[in-house]
Amino acid sequence: MFLHGLAGHAGEWDVLARMLSCRYRVVAVDQRGHGASERLPRDVSRAAYVADVIAVVDQLALQRPVLVGQSLGGHTAMLAAAAHPGLVRALALVEAGPGGPDPNPHGPVDIGRWLDSWPTHFPSREAAVAFLGGGPVGEGWAAGLEERDGRLGPRFNRDVMVRSLAENAQRSFLREWTQVDCPTLVVLAQSSFIPAQEVDEMLRLRPSTTSMSIPATGHDLHLEQPAVLHAALLDFLEGLA
Repeated sequence: MFLHGLAGHAGEWDVLARMLSCRYRVVAVDQRGHGASERLPRDVSRAAYVADVIAVVDQLALQRPVLVGQSLGGHTAMLAAAAHPGLVRALALVEAGPGGPDPNPHGPVDIGRWLDSWPTHFPSREAAVAFLGGGPVGEGWAAGLEERDGRLGPRFNRDVMVRSLAENAQRSFLREWTQVDCPTLVVLAQSSFIPAQEVDEMLRLRPSTTSMSIPATGHDLHLEQPAVLHAALLDFLEGLA
């Protein structure tokens, strides 16, 4: 099961899903407040996001799925694995971690400012791709926009996105990280959003974790280098047998 990051959408995983679907059943989810899911959910707590993962697992009768999440989706996947250890076969975190003991209290504010910098609409897909980073990253983000009156705009609510990060700015989730007992892969970008000291602490607390860094990538490495990530996931999945 693939879980996208904040302000993202399930379609970000399309390339990887096609690569893996010849051997595995692949499910990608628009999480609450994102994509085609409910736009204005009242509850955007970490527990609510986790409950949605479990609901999808139950609804689709998935048998011990592997959870793969990027950024906030990785955080959700980690919490689901920690809270439901018998349910999850393995965990792959892509540019995601539990957060350190001194989380940045201005994180949600910074994200709000970033979202405020987005145009209310884009005149064309090409303009959206260029604004959102160009190349495969811009294409991936632009694919999550919706058309309204012939113009493209975000499918999410800015305040919902900011509130979705509130708990992450309040505390560390290292305790939950230590409660994960399934095989775990951590994939980081060369220009990672995850502080090196956080990664060091993750590996200290769970030394059996497999970790790797993909050269010449940023936070959206799943869009930048899907083939490299596919190879890493395939090796990880084959090692579970």
